[in-house]
Amino acid sequence: MSTEVLERPELKDADTGPEMFHYVRKEKIAESAVMGTFVIALCGETFPVTKAAKPGSPVCPRCKEIYDSMRD
Repeated sequence: MSTEVLERPELKDADTGPEMFHYVRKEKIAESAVMGTFVIALCGETFPVTKAAKPGSPVCPRCKEIYDSMRD
C-alpha cells in the first residue's frame, strides 16, 4: 500500500472575497459568477468569482509574474 499526499488548495471565504485579485481564464469568469463554480488562477489558487476587479485593485504578484512571462 502506498501513501500519496494530496495538496488541498487554500479556499477563500465567499463572503470576504479574495484579499487580492487573480488572473483567471476570461471564459470561466461569467460561468463562476453565475453558477458558483470554482476557477483556478494562474498562481494555482482556487476560488469562486464573487467580485469584479476595479482599476487600481491589488493584483496577486505571482499571477502578474506568470501573465507577464506569457506575453513575452
